[in-house]
Amino acid sequence: MAAETEEDLLLRSFMAEVSGVERDNEVARILSCFKLNPFEHLNLSFDSSIDDVKKQYRKLSLLVHPDKCKHPQAKEAFAALAKAQQLLLDVQEREYILSQVNAAKEELRLKRKKELKKDNASKLKAMVDEGKFEQQYERSEEFKQQLKIRVREILTEQEWRRRKMQMRISEEEGRLKKEEEETKEMWKRKREHEEQWEETRDQRVSSWRDFMKTGKKGKKGEIRPPKLKTEDPNKSYVQRPVKRG
Repeated sequence: MAAETEEDLLLRSFMAEVSGVERDNEVARILSCFKLNPFEHLNLSFDSSIDDVKKQYRKLSLLVHPDKCKHPQAKEAFAALAKAQQLLLDVQEREYILSQVNAAKEELRLKRKKELKKDNASKLKAMVDEGKFEQQYERSEEFKQQLKIRVREILTEQEWRRRKMQMRISEEEGRLKKEEEETKEMWKRKREHEEQWEETRDQRVSSWRDFMKTGKKGKKGEIRPPKLKTEDPNKSYVQRPVKRG
């Protein structure tokens, strides 16, 4: 059996100190996190590295693992952690989230500058120009909390736009599908009509031949003889003699 590493020993010591209450509290924390921000689920800052993500996931997943945690929702918390790690290890997903974080930072910085312009203290102005004041502020808990809230708002707005776009796409796909089905049904009826027309061809030809032999049909299916002219060169019928005066 391989010797335990320093990290394994540290993790074992950590797990030994954890009580059932702490496990339950962690499950509750994970489930209360903003669903669109995987950094919150793993309780990591936005500048955390990939290694930080992996280590934190391992630590928290063991903490809330359904086999070790008796909380009724431990399974849901465990799954949320797994999804959070998956998102942050995915290059595109991570870049997307960090792009929203950077957008939130820029908004807060602009807002901060507008607020500082109202203060005419020369010393404060000098510190702002050098960037020292801003760096100090962005490390404060106040800024981090504001950033967290703004990131939530931006991610929510983007997700709502994505869902509306998806809804429109689904509606358009539904409309196109309906049109396609209607077109197929129209051509189907046309083919059926053509097939029926072709199937009755012999019957129509036979009816026409009978018509040509027997003459036009009268009322109620009676056959009338054709009307002949009085001057019939072939004398096909006997003409009554005409009385002359």
